[in-house]
Amino acid sequence: MTWPPPNSIETIPALEYNGKAGGFAECDDALRTRAFGSLKRQVPVIGQGTWQMHDRGPRAKQVAAVLRLGVELGLTHIDTAEMYGEGRAEELVADAITGLSREKLFIVSKVLPQNASYAGTIRACERSLRRLKTDYLDVYLLHWRGNHPLEATMSALERLVDDGKIRALGVSNFDVSDLQEAQAALRVRSIACNQVLYHLRERYAERDLLPYCQAHDIALVAYSPFGQGEFPSGRSAQGRTLAEIAARLDATPSQVTLAFLTRQPGTFAIPKAEQEDHVRDNAAAEDLQLSAADVAAIDVAFPLGVGDGSLPTN
Repeated sequence: MTWPPPNSIETIPALEYNGKAGGFAECDDALRTRAFGSLKRQVPVIGQGTWQMHDRGPRAKQVAAVLRLGVELGLTHIDTAEMYGEGRAEELVADAITGLSREKLFIVSKVLPQNASYAGTIRACERSLRRLKTDYLDVYLLHWRGNHPLEATMSALERLVDDGKIRALGVSNFDVSDLQEAQAALRVRSIACNQVLYHLRERYAERDLLPYCQAHDIALVAYSPFGQGEFPSGRSAQGRTLAEIAARLDATPSQVTLAFLTRQPGTFAIPKAEQEDHVRDNAAAEDLQLSAADVAAIDVAFPLGVGDGSLPTN
């Protein structure tokens, strides 16, 4: 038996920029995709994150080139936010996608809680659209809960959908009770996704949050899927477990990690990559299949944990 279950995914051809304005050509490699929550659009399970990227100075041009390479490799889901680099990350994404077909891309951004009043949410979205040089976002998220009433933010997000400025709405860093409150505040639309901290050493999301999201057609998107500077060393017992599985599959430990985190229906991951070899490594994880024995071994090495706790954000 392999993970993910075969009936939960589809494959699409990878894309390669053909050198013409707006043009992609199909490659032979197929990428694993699944429906993105209530939006139903097929989206690659591995995307690209832009948090804490080098968005200024001499490395910014290289970062934009790596993002573009990721798109050409099929990582067409790009996540950003007005908070990242105080808007500079969104401008970097705009540089990376210049000349590419917008309909082939899946672009997500977020509004800061302090800007998430009704009018503030709409203004923030319009600023993001200008920085990204696009007419619409595929999904727009509330970055985390703040002091503005959730009803006002959700109402503004619905207005943005109605106006065609975003195609779907979502949230980030929401636990089950937050999701329930947010959905109750919506008139017609539904929550497309919830973006949360989720990596091998932080599996809180698997206990109650992921089952809730799956039951309510909400995509769960893992940010910081390699942790935050704490990926297991190859000398540790956890690192050796990943290395052994990777060796059997002719893969890398990071690819095994991404395959594990996206093994269940409705899950996606958005790793950051600033180097060409890293983005190629991430893209190759799209097709990696883990056996039930592989999943069980990782479960033992990185136990889920027990207790109530609260949703972690860092």
